[in-house]
Amino acid sequence: MRFISPVALSLALTLCILAAPLVPWAQQVGKIPRVGVIANKTGYEAFRKGLQELSYTEGQNITLEFRSTEPRDVRLLDLANELVRAQVDVIVAGSTPAVQAAKQATATIPIVGVSVDPVASGLVPGFARPGGNITGFSLSEAETDAKRLELLKEAVPSATRLAVLTARGNPSSKTLLKETERAARALGVQVHPLELHGPDDFEKTFAAMTARRADSLIVFPATLHFIHRTKIIALTIRHRLSSMFWRREFADAGGLMSYGPDQPEIYRRAAGLVSKILQGAKPGELPVESPRKFELIINLKTAKALGLTIPHSVLLLADEVIQ
Repeated sequence: MRFISPVALSLALTLCILAAPLVPWAQQVGKIPRVGVIANKTGYEAFRKGLQELSYTEGQNITLEFRSTEPRDVRLLDLANELVRAQVDVIVAGSTPAVQAAKQATATIPIVGVSVDPVASGLVPGFARPGGNITGFSLSEAETDAKRLELLKEAVPSATRLAVLTARGNPSSKTLLKETERAARALGVQVHPLELHGPDDFEKTFAAMTARRADSLIVFPATLHFIHRTKIIALTIRHRLSSMFWRREFADAGGLMSYGPDQPEIYRRAAGLVSKILQGAKPGELPVESPRKFELIINLKTAKALGLTIPHSVLLLADEVIQ
């Protein structure tokens, strides 16, 4: 029988470990990682696709706990607490209020958030090193906020009195309004900010726009606005306002235009951050990322209903034109 020295045996074992394929951290200890997702269905499906592209198979090497944000009576803190009780390893939160709820529910479970401006919202102290248990994506960039008004003005040159719809308690509204007003000055547009306090204020708020002789509208990001997008769109058409929104779901539902980050692309990338965390990365050391892809959607059916002719030069810029 050939004698193997302890030194040679130790070296052989070390080489085997180094040669082993890299697998998620949770799997290394024999546990299937559990990821909680607070998002709408579109975001959740895109996140699942991102995981599949990274060789995660639900039920085999990962478990998902989905909590939808789309019911109108949903309480985000309740959803976050449910995920904490489910002992998830990571929470993916798909809006600023959802990230705030997750942060309130846990200071230890890693959170990958999709928020308008996590620094302005007080979620993280900085983008490069967010610290704590939160990282993710910032959807707000000064150029994006100004671009929405520039595109609206180019599509509807007659627009000179802009109503801006904000939501009470939205911490990012101040930054968004500042950039919109800066762009408006350069374009010769008057800005009339109006704050929506709740779902019962829609009629009164749009009546105030009419009283101020607004001819156009930009709706800022807010969960309240997204949930009630159908009602908002109906009111913009009734009041004959040229409208710009931050997500394509509004244009799909009849809004005139939308310009903003490609949301499914963000959620697919969120899967990559989750994978890094499951492999041992600390969320506080992962920089908050920005969108890479933006999309312009124009609804020509709504333009026709408003008696508008969108210039051909603007239509050429669109990623999609709804006929």
